[in-house]
Amino acid sequence: MTKQDFFTVLYERTSNRAFNSEKEISQEELYDILKAAGQAPSAWNLQHWKFLVFQGEAAQRRLHPIAYNQQQILDASAVVAILGDLEAYKNVDSVYNPLVEQGLMQEEAKNRLAQNIESAYQREQYPRDAAFSNASLAAMQLMLAAKATGWDTCAIGGFNPQALMEEFNISSRYIPIMLITIGESTLEGHPAPRMSVEQVTEWAK
Repeated sequence: MTKQDFFTVLYERTSNRAFNSEKEISQEELYDILKAAGQAPSAWNLQHWKFLVFQGEAAQRRLHPIAYNQQQILDASAVVAILGDLEAYKNVDSVYNPLVEQGLMQEEAKNRLAQNIESAYQREQYPRDAAFSNASLAAMQLMLAAKATGWDTCAIGGFNPQALMEEFNISSRYIPIMLITIGESTLEGHPAPRMSVEQVTEWAK
């Protein structure tokens, strides 16, 4: 497995839309990339994401029209749909019970956190906002992990979310955030212009 310095990965990662259709990625490699993506931070550590993996001709052909017939869907070694969890508050026990059992958190502290989380999820817009913001953190981490291990990626917003949910029977608990193609690029990427720090930054006074 190729491993690169973080800043090399950061500055050399580009969005690649042309992939070698003959190049395969193993499930073990995908597993390692997804595991790294799952190390992303999230509000209350609720891990508001689910990964739906399309690997192989049959699955990728089903996805192809949903992504408006983009050729990269077919040519990529795999495609990962990033789904945001609208009901991440249901993860409280899975996340916090191990901490309680290990003596790293008191039961009372867990219960207070659970109440705060439940209160947040009663606000109308919060579940959707949290799903998008936190799942996007995992998506970026996935792309960096892929690059660090020698794979190219492209984040895709051009697809039909409702068609994706219907075709692949995705629970209404989840909301599609983006698709990410993974593969070996057939075109050399080039740096995309970035605005300067001065252009995108203000210092609060």
